[in-house]
Amino acid sequence: MKTHYITILFAAAILFAAARMITAADHASLETVSAAESLSRLKEGNERFVRHRPTHPDQSKERVGALANSQHPFAVVLSCSDSRVPPEVVFDQGLGDLFIVRVAGNTLNDAVLGSVEYAVEHLGSRLVLVMGHEKCGAVQAAMSGHQEGGHIPSIVKAIEPIVKEARSQPGDPVHNAVALNARSVAGHLRDSALLNKRVAAGTVEVISAVYNLESGTVQFDSGGGPVGNIGSATKPKT
Repeated sequence: MKTHYITILFAAAILFAAARMITAADHASLETVSAAESLSRLKEGNERFVRHRPTHPDQSKERVGALANSQHPFAVVLSCSDSRVPPEVVFDQGLGDLFIVRVAGNTLNDAVLGSVEYAVEHLGSRLVLVMGHEKCGAVQAAMSGHQEGGHIPSIVKAIEPIVKEARSQPGDPVHNAVALNARSVAGHLRDSALLNKRVAAGTVEVISAVYNLESGTVQFDSGGGPVGNIGSATKPKT
């Protein structure tokens, strides 16, 4: 009987080791789309959208079935919840292509940060895009100083620290705030302990962009780095 138990334990150990090897291989296979290639796909998709020539990729019956047991999104998009800015449409992508996190004002909290980290850590996404948009209601609320009710102030509070800097720059202050807010959030994502080491190693990139409501064009930020004096009250724990 003792020998029987030993045999069972030995077999279980072999199966566990094999499962770990398979998991590691699967994880490695997820990281096949580089950040540069991912960005290129987004730019090409947005160009198709702007030109009114979408291809609506990855929406077939076969694609649905292929995604039943796993997903390998090539990019993470953190965007505003605004109904006029659906990332799948704006970038002409389909099922399983983008891991999307949407919250008013594309603001950052622990749940949002955890969602982004999950996509990078477990799904193999190598590009993270924070996308703001023109005439964002959350940004306008933060700049107006109007006292909102309910839980809306939690969103406004996260944007308020960049208002002063936005007003100090030339041009439209709302546009400035939208761009600064997206860039600031991207900067704080880079500061995440989990994301930071991947960014430093060059395996993951975190960038920002602004969507134009009138033209449908996404303007990607080339500045990079955190912008704005974002206080600890708006920065989630890392």
